[in-house]
Amino acid sequence: MSSDSIEQGKKLAAYRAVDEYISPNHKVVGIGSGSTVVYVVERILQKPELKHIVYIPTSFQSKILILEGGLQLGSIEQYPEIDVTIDGADEVDEYLNAIKGGGACQFQEKVVAEAAHQFVIVADFRKKSKQLGTGWLKGVPIEVVPMTYKSILKAIETKLSLKPIKATLRMAINKAGPVVTDNGNFVIDAHFGAIEDPQKLLTELKLLTGVYEVGLFCNMAEKAYFGEENGSVDIWTK
Repeated sequence: MSSDSIEQGKKLAAYRAVDEYISPNHKVVGIGSGSTVVYVVERILQKPELKHIVYIPTSFQSKILILEGGLQLGSIEQYPEIDVTIDGADEVDEYLNAIKGGGACQFQEKVVAEAAHQFVIVADFRKKSKQLGTGWLKGVPIEVVPMTYKSILKAIETKLSLKPIKATLRMAINKAGPVVTDNGNFVIDAHFGAIEDPQKLLTELKLLTGVYEVGLFCNMAEKAYFGEENGSVDIWTK
């Protein structure tokens, strides 16, 4: 498994999803975040017939991709109804539930995904999983209001039906202190091991006071594209 094959997998998945899901008939398209989404925008830019579409970003990263590509930038406030959203994922199970938020953009990603008539995931072959929590070992990203992070860490340890293996405040790499999201919040990464019931865990986490959003995307995606090492694309549908 080389870095070249991983990048090629991302590109294959992104190109295929754009080719099959974004058409000139669309008016508004959501653009997700992460390394695979770079190839989504790259493919869009190769198609002049898609230049009239308004694109809604889920992060500062995707906003810059849209602007630097010369595409039309919009916001969810202007366009609360989206034709299709394409986004990456950290892990996807066979029911198309996903863990997202490795890039700390889970709130905006979920808003834009929920606003779309169709939500599609693109990723490389490493992100496929039979059960969430068995492939992506960094944990479920939980965005929290800063003043509540300690109480939520304690609640994660004591109040959930599924006990975590580990839960930590995500620290920044190139700055002192924790990661701060685009919304000014902190992120807790909670690793639970195999998650048998993602929807139940999501519901329990959302009920904790101070939780802003959870990087569990349950029953949202209708299709997932995975670029394989051999140059093919594995497509999962509900």
